[in-house]
Amino acid sequence: MKGRMEKKSRSPIASSSPGCLLVILFLWLVQASAHPSNQTTPKVPAVIAFGDSIVDPGNNNVLKSPIRCDFPPYGQDFVGHKATGRFSNGKIPTDFIASGLGVKELLPPYLGVDLQPEDILTGVSFASGATGYDPLTPVIVNVISMRDQLQLFGEYKERLKAIAGEEKAASIISQSLFIVCAGTDDIANTYFTTPFRSKDYDIPSYVNLLISGATTFIKDLHEMGARKIGYVGLPPIGCVPSQRTVGGGITRECEPKRNQAAQLFNSQIKSSIDDLVKEYNSDGSKVVYIDIFSVLLDLINQPYAYGFEESTKGCCGTGEIEVTLLCNSLTSSTCPNVTKYIFWDSFHPTEKAYKIIVDKIFDKYLQYLF
Repeated sequence: MKGRMEKKSRSPIASSSPGCLLVILFLWLVQASAHPSNQTTPKVPAVIAFGDSIVDPGNNNVLKSPIRCDFPPYGQDFVGHKATGRFSNGKIPTDFIASGLGVKELLPPYLGVDLQPEDILTGVSFASGATGYDPLTPVIVNVISMRDQLQLFGEYKERLKAIAGEEKAASIISQSLFIVCAGTDDIANTYFTTPFRSKDYDIPSYVNLLISGATTFIKDLHEMGARKIGYVGLPPIGCVPSQRTVGGGITRECEPKRNQAAQLFNSQIKSSIDDLVKEYNSDGSKVVYIDIFSVLLDLINQPYAYGFEESTKGCCGTGEIEVTLLCNSLTSSTCPNVTKYIFWDSFHPTEKAYKIIVDKIFDKYLQYLF
């Protein structure tokens, strides 16, 4: 009796023939391939971002600053049609980066939200819209400086240690991907819009000021434990809708001086990063310069090749000047089909454009960071 009972309790897989096992394995593989998200292993433990409005998911919401967007129509295509403080109609690059690396769907702001332990463990953004490397830039509009973002990162590290322990926290920091994206506001706003710097600096000397700030920031970030840093270069600033409006004449052409300043900055920061890579070679650090100038310029010059129709105006209002407080549901209507626009407002790309840019970044640069 005991023998018969043991025979009946055998696993059906154990009693199957080799042919049945192959069929079962095949069916399991088919099911797994149909649900690849179930087997996604994050490439990094966390994504941590610093910079300006391109990577700010809502830190400016808590500031007494005119540079904010926690109101409609911002976020009209975000989850729940919610204006979170992201400067776009939907997701921003750091959301796509975190999702593409299998970390999480959205990268939250560090400030103004109730962060859970899992949020801390998987990364946040410290970015603040309209900040820059010039110390004057964040002061003009009362936003978080790059230096203060590093201080917030120091506070974050302590919170991470309290959750994970000192050894695990250090491991998470050393293996995480750090994104740095700033400098556009320095050139577009502080230098070309206000009189505070242009009277004392020509473009090359002002770019040198920014390069000094950017290089120091990377060094400080490395000193605080970052070992995988993706440094995002400047876009073609002169082709952004607002800059066409204020500097491109009656035909709103791309303004060449702003583009030249961006290109000069990009060439010099790339050279500085090359030097840092040599310096950091002994500890295995990876600092990768990410070119978005050519990527965005290609979208602007060939919009139809990417499924766009409008590349010189934003979707909000007239598309020529509206951004932040000027882009609001009370005074500004939006375009009927945002997927046809590269720019959401007069300064920031749409979710669709951001997705294309991040996909290209992944294709070209991911291999150098891992």
